[in-house]
Amino acid sequence: MKSNPVMILGLTLFAGLLAVAPARAEDAPANCEVPAYLLTSESPLPKVEAAIISDRRLEILVVGSRSSTITASEAGAYPGRLQAMLQEALPKVAVNVSVELQVKKTAEEVAGGLVKLVELKKPTLVIWQTGTYDAIRSIDPDDFRAAVDEGVVALQNAGVDVVLMNLQYSPRTETMISAPPYLDNMRVVAQHHDVPLFDRFAIMRHWNDSGDFDLFSTTHGADLAKRVHACLGRALSTFVIDAAHLNPAQQN
Repeated sequence: MKSNPVMILGLTLFAGLLAVAPARAEDAPANCEVPAYLLTSESPLPKVEAAIISDRRLEILVVGSRSSTITASEAGAYPGRLQAMLQEALPKVAVNVSVELQVKKTAEEVAGGLVKLVELKKPTLVIWQTGTYDAIRSIDPDDFRAAVDEGVVALQNAGVDVVLMNLQYSPRTETMISAPPYLDNMRVVAQHHDVPLFDRFAIMRHWNDSGDFDLFSTTHGADLAKRVHACLGRALSTFVIDAAHLNPAQQN
């Protein structure tokens, strides 16, 4: 399947929709719940667990596209909400979440620079958000899998925990790109290397299908962005704490 300018425009507009407005913790609506099976992982985050229990400090690096930031307010994007919600859940731990944007880069282009980012930022955990641009570009799924595999191996060899985050879901573009091959290959890599996969695609599709968010509508863009980012931050914080296997006493 070849790239389509209309398809690229559609995904770009949707990415922009999720990156326009700031959000506070209280902006997260009560009805953006996530099924428990989407917030649990059999793959652990042992270095995160050790950093929280022993060092009382947690450094997280989000490597992602433009949809991981907000022009108007970095604190309102989901990485900022992740930091705020982890800090709330871990009051005695110093939590810092930084973002490295990799705009319009395929997984292969990003993978080669991951070790340098780790050396520079010295994170305990790297959350690698990838797949959307590869899908837009119709990158061969096998090549995509190989690139994600290479990146995960490089990160693990660099001594950090890894969480993979897959594509965002948009009902306006699901007929324009074939997401399943990229979703499936990310799951294969995650299982092979025993790293957690935050299934952003399934979570956002659940919110859309359940009526929590109308991700097809082009109206109320700023309000939608605020709530989606807040909800993603809340879901991701729950996911990280679960994968770190922390009990309530260790969180406090």
